[in-house]
Amino acid sequence: MTAEVLDSLAARYITWLGLPAAATNDVSDEDPSQVRAMPVVLHIERTEPPSRTGLLEAAAAAAVAVCLDPRAEPDGEWHEPVKAWVDGRIRKVARRARGAHWAAVQSLPGVTVTVDGASARALVPGRVAEMPKEVTRLQISGSELPTDDPGPLPDGVPVLWLNPVVPMTAGKAAAQVGHASMLLAAALRADGREDFFADWKDFRCAVRIPTRDEWAALHPGDDPLNAWRRRQVVAVRDAGFTEVEPGTVTVLAQLP
Repeated sequence: MTAEVLDSLAARYITWLGLPAAATNDVSDEDPSQVRAMPVVLHIERTEPPSRTGLLEAAAAAAVAVCLDPRAEPDGEWHEPVKAWVDGRIRKVARRARGAHWAAVQSLPGVTVTVDGASARALVPGRVAEMPKEVTRLQISGSELPTDDPGPLPDGVPVLWLNPVVPMTAGKAAAQVGHASMLLAAALRADGREDFFADWKDFRCAVRIPTRDEWAALHPGDDPLNAWRRRQVVAVRDAGFTEVEPGTVTVLAQLP
C-alpha cells in the first residue's frame, strides 16, 4: 500500500495554506464541465439516525481509504480518476442516503466504512457533470445531526479537531474531515513514512471538538511546515464555496 496518488497534494500543501483567503476559491480558470468531486454518501436513516461523531469518523476513513486502495495505485483501475481529481481541487460533495438509495450506491466504485454503527461510503471521484443517477438523486441538505459525547480518545489513531467556533452541518464537516485524513496521508508520504499505513487499522481517525485554547495551541498559523515537523499537525483550509468564509481553517489533523 502506498500513497503515490497523493504526491501532488503533498507538494502544494504549504503553498496552498499560505495563499490569501480570496485566492483559495478562485475558479475563474475552471471549465465547469471538467470540475471533479468525490461523492461521500452518508447513511442517515430517518428513524434511527447515526451519531454525528461516528458518521464523521466513518467519512474520514472512507475518503482516505479510496486514495490508499490498491486499485488507486499506478496500475490499478481507479488510478486515473483518482489522480485526475487529486491533481486539481480535492472537492468533496456529501450527500445523505437511506433505505434503497443507500443500497444502490454500494454497487458504485468506492469504499464503505462503518464506525460505531455509523456508515459512510466514499466513491471514486469523477466529473460532477457525469455523476451517476444513484448519486445525483441523493439530497445534499438535511444532513444535520446533534452534537454527541464521543467519550475518551482511542489510543494510537490520528485526531481530527473541528474548529470550535465555526458551526458546520454534518455533511460539510464530513467533507472537511475527509480532506484532513487525505492531507495526513500525503504528509506521511512526503516524509517517507509510509510504514505508518501498515499500522493504520481501517484508516481509523478520531473526530473531536477542542476548546478554543487547544485549537489555538495546535493551529499552524503562518508556519505550516514547522507545525507538521514539530507538532505533527496539518490544517484544512476551506475554499469557502459553502457554509464558511473563504480561507477558514476547518480542521486540524494531528498524528498520535
